Amino acid sequence: MCSQVVLDASKLGLSLKGNHTTDGFWKFTSSAVFAATVVTTIGYGNMSPSSTAGQIFCVFFALFGIPLNVVVLNRVGKYMLVIVKNISTLLEGKTKHERCTCVSVHLVSYLSGVCLFFVVPMIMFQQQEGWTYSEAIYYCFITLSTVGFGDFVADSNPDKVYPEWYSILMASWIFFGLAWLSLLINHSIDILEQINSYLKRQWSGRRKEDVLTTQCKTQDAQVDKEEEPKSPSPQTGVNL
Repeated sequence: MCSQVVLDASKLGLSLKGNHTTDGFWKFTSSAVFAATVVTTIGYGNMSPSSTAGQIFCVFFALFGIPLNVVVLNRVGKYMLVIVKNISTLLEGKTKHERCTCVSVHLVSYLSGVCLFFVVPMIMFQQQEGWTYSEAIYYCFITLSTVGFGDFVADSNPDKVYPEWYSILMASWIFFGLAWLSLLINHSIDILEQINSYLKRQWSGRRKEDVLTTQCKTQDAQVDKEEEPKSPSPQTGVNL
């Protein structure tokens, strides 16, 4: 009972450490983050609609928003993959080492995504939330993987005054981070398909070689049998 009272008071913006109140969770910027967590199925659980009208609206918002968001994220991820492939093709045309250039471009794109969506947010959350680096990177992974335990939630501490750009930057980070994750998944699927086709070609090539080898051995054996000298058969006669 007491914990529910404390939770409700915290949602209304009451500080648990000082005798002051903030604007509460339902600011414009915080509402934008809540909308982003709904359509991305993260669902931290620190914010939820309490009125009947808000709950009904949230149901329809999620019903239509989640599929549309999946389509948009998938499309944005494919556009990112196309950009990476175009850059790789452009550089491959100017260098002689095509395979090495392709691997280097994809490796640089992976490292850039890790820095942009994990390292930089980790530093920002450590500065704004006062978390340790391990807690910040843990929050980044739990958020971008859409697990959303809710044990660490950014922009939710009533004892801190956050800048206005913080929530907007968070919503953008969630959207483009998930799009980058979609790019990573699509690219991984592409690599696995290429490896599968390569292994199939190798396997079919080996089977063809084994069949040809077996046929050659069979033909050689038949030739050897035909070339073997036939021993004269003993003549049997009847003495009259």
